[in-house]
Amino acid sequence: MNRLRSALWLPLFDDLADPRVIARLAADAEEAGWDGCFVWDHLCWRAPVRQVADPWITLAAIATATGRLRLGPMVSALPRRRPAKVARETAALDLLSDGRLTLGVGIGSDRFGGELSKTGEQLEDRRRGQMLDETLAILAAAWSGEPVHHRGEHYTIDDITFLPRPVQRPGVPVWAAGFPGNVKPMRRAARLDGFFPVNIEHPDQLAEVVGTLTELRHGDMAAYDIAVSLPSGTDPEPYANAGATWWLQEFDPGVRLDTVRGVLRDGPAT
Repeated sequence: MNRLRSALWLPLFDDLADPRVIARLAADAEEAGWDGCFVWDHLCWRAPVRQVADPWITLAAIATATGRLRLGPMVSALPRRRPAKVARETAALDLLSDGRLTLGVGIGSDRFGGELSKTGEQLEDRRRGQMLDETLAILAAAWSGEPVHHRGEHYTIDDITFLPRPVQRPGVPVWAAGFPGNVKPMRRAARLDGFFPVNIEHPDQLAEVVGTLTELRHGDMAAYDIAVSLPSGTDPEPYANAGATWWLQEFDPGVRLDTVRGVLRDGPAT
């Protein structure tokens, strides 16, 4: 069985919309033996959620309040973010955390709060996929410390060197999110450092995902991460046996702070 690492996966809404609260939770989680603290990245959510925190400011607070926890946005819809700004943010956050950042990425969705349509962002999935791939290429170039010369269909960066570099080499680990039956996200994930499959409901389903990724990566899975989100009360061991390396504790949008504290105190998977 893989050594399964455990993380809190926090929706930054309402009770959890204050970076100071999340920083304290993360510090308590580290003391309780958790391995990571990941946060949702959204501009808005459907009712009854009203308050929403910024993920990058919150992650900076987590980084300064902890010394060991892995942290990151899980996941960030990069097609609604400017690549140059993400390059600077990720490098700064990796430095601030001494190399503990993991960048979760996806194409995003308009389903839960209309955050794409309400801000004039691209609504076509295929186009957002192209924007995501272009952004990932820019980030890899930026993290190298070499001058970036990029003229693509969606973005232009003309001779900018992004220094300082991230602590981690060759760059920040990137996990891609996607539905297991969708071929393009899995091919994208196979080129990166990890996969965060959406809506995994059974260990056998995860085993199929791992098999597909193993083929796409030509058997090279030694340093590759597969993260699954599981609700409270789920035994994570069968998922570890199926190939998961991370277990993310699910919480519903608008979860009460006391509920999170209770799960945190119960401790991570053993």
